Amino acid sequence: MAGYLSESDFVMVEEGFSTRDLLEELTLGASQATTGEVAAFFVADLGAIVRKHFGFLKCLPRVRPFYAVKCNSSPGVLKALAELGLGFSCANKAEMELVQQIGVPASKIIYANPCKQIAQIKYAAKHGVRLLSFDNEMELAKVAKSHPGARMVLCIATDDSHSLSRLSMKFGASLKSCRHLLENAKKSHMEVVGVSFHIGSGCPDPQAFAQSIADARLVFEMGVELGHRMYILDLGGGFPGVEGAKVRFEEIASVINSALDLYFPEGCGVDILAELGRYYVTSAFTLAVNIIAKKEVLLDQPSREEENGFTPKTIVYHLEEGVYGIFSSVLFDNACPTPILQKKPSTEQPLYSSSLWGPAVDGYDCVAEGLWLPQLHVGDWLVFENMGAYTVGVGSLLGGTQACRVTYAMSRVAW
Repeated sequence: MAGYLSESDFVMVEEGFSTRDLLEELTLGASQATTGEVAAFFVADLGAIVRKHFGFLKCLPRVRPFYAVKCNSSPGVLKALAELGLGFSCANKAEMELVQQIGVPASKIIYANPCKQIAQIKYAAKHGVRLLSFDNEMELAKVAKSHPGARMVLCIATDDSHSLSRLSMKFGASLKSCRHLLENAKKSHMEVVGVSFHIGSGCPDPQAFAQSIADARLVFEMGVELGHRMYILDLGGGFPGVEGAKVRFEEIASVINSALDLYFPEGCGVDILAELGRYYVTSAFTLAVNIIAKKEVLLDQPSREEENGFTPKTIVYHLEEGVYGIFSSVLFDNACPTPILQKKPSTEQPLYSSSLWGPAVDGYDCVAEGLWLPQLHVGDWLVFENMGAYTVGVGSLLGGTQACRVTYAMSRVAW
């Protein structure tokens, strides 16, 4: 062990005892608290992260994983991944500080933001972070002036037209502009060492990886021709984090392996990286959130309840967290969070048309609607699974509430 993570950082879960059992214990304890203030919290299964890591190594044995810190910057996650030997992809000074504070060396950090503040470029230079990305002349000039010893990775655009979250509208150089950028780097005495891309999140077509790898090969050849020592290929992210995704991780890995064999065969001297966020953490985090208020609204139109002899109504529940904090994926990923009831209802209980809303006093803070739920009460807990991506560390950036408590669990088998 490298010493990043210790047993005091997590709760050891014995065989036959799940993180859901731990979550039930914690919600019971929170409900019985005498402070009167009940806060939402996460239970994070670090064992699930460990299993994801070994699954990655098995499926993509030639690819060295880097973790995208912006996805989930909670200390337990960073320590666990550092313990597993991952590198870290950082988007700003704060993220570089976080990983260096836990002891990660600068050599394992990529400053992978093609749009950087000058002060933060200088911070990277001062703290030994040498691998930086760029996709335009202005960015190259900024780094040349503030961090002349940097090793640059040219970020190229991809066809992400079918991805849920498209990045090439904002980041990435077109193929026709790459030669000019590589020539400029040479004139500026800046060392370009590789190529990166990102197909966007939620891409339904794994062939987008194959096409981007083929494009990267062309840029490699341009770089070598112009005298650059090209030895890094960064596959970016876009890997699914949950079972049941439209495209399975194994299917994506198969396409990548075939493309690498064709364009960057084993022994070619190229270090192949990937920047993964959702893949590692999405399914590891479960959220428990409290109902803080409710309102019943009578319906004018008949509903299925009226047909069964019940009063036609819809129920509006207010949660202590909303889309400007933990549930930001509703805004950014078009996610549809589905709650699991902490108290299992009986089959005889009627179901009512229901919606869940966050605490903000506006009409956009809707977490979920169109739900059919039994009658719930203020103080009841709702549980949401697959809540590890862009939930922890995001709230403060979006003006949300203070970061939620995270309880980390680890199974003995994984540890």
